[in-house]
Formats: sequence, structure tokens, C-alpha cells
Amino acid sequence: MPPNDKYRGAVVEDLQLPPAFCLPSSESVSRAMESAYDRDFSHIPVLNRDRRPLGYVDVAALKEKWEAGTASPSDSISKYMTKFNRSASQHYTLITPLTPLAELAEFLRDNIFALVSDQGKNFVLAVATSQDLDNFVTRRGR
Repeated sequence: MPPNDKYRGAVVEDLQLPPAFCLPSSESVSRAMESAYDRDFSHIPVLNRDRRPLGYVDVAALKEKWEAGTASPSDSISKYMTKFNRSASQHYTLITPLTPLAELAEFLRDNIFALVSDQGKNFVLAVATSQDLDNFVTRRGR
């Protein structure tokens, strides 16, 4: 462990993240908006029928479309989600509860959030952000 590792060897599990809240791709825009505001989320992962991540909904962007009248309350959120790039040329970074926080921090330099999944990539367990890392460092002390 590097002497100035501000995470002191901690792993994602140490963040004590709440369980992930995800929506099926068929969910309506109105339900997605209601759920996002009830839980104060800015991004919500979207899953397929097999509970595999397809992408995410940017709540602020969806709200703008809603207010502009370009998103109907009954539309499916799949119409407005940002799809994850799953091409062979795009490297997939697996983030699990045992991923070191230093690796998560590196991932979050280029991404707005990370989906935390089990080792088999079968379930989305949590969503981690840079703010979660900052809160951890503040709680734990430098």
C-alpha cells in the first residue's frame, strides 16, 4: 500500500453504500421521475428483463425533456436512457464490493458513477460516485 494512500487499503464494501435502485427498461417516464425525486437520485440504472444493465437515465436531462413537452409521462424510459457501450473495443471494468477504493477512484475520473456488481456480473448491488469516496475520506479522516 502506498504511504500516502488516502483510502488506506479500503474496498468498495467499506463505503457502506445503500442497495442499488434500478428500473426496468419498460418503466414509464412518470414513474422514473417520481422514483428519482423520492430517492434524490441524479442517475438511475436501467436493466433488461434478465436484470442486466442496459444503461442509465440522467434525471436532470429527463426532467428538461419532460418540462419541454418532448418526453411524455407514458413513454418508456428506454427511449431516453444513455446506453452502455458494450462493443468489443470498449474495455469493461468490473467493480465489486472487494474492489480497492483507489481503483474505484481511478474509474470515476472518467465516469460519473460506477455500478457495483457481484463477481459474476449477475446483479447490480449498488451505485458509487465520487461523492461517496469524498464522504468516506471525510468520515475516516485523512
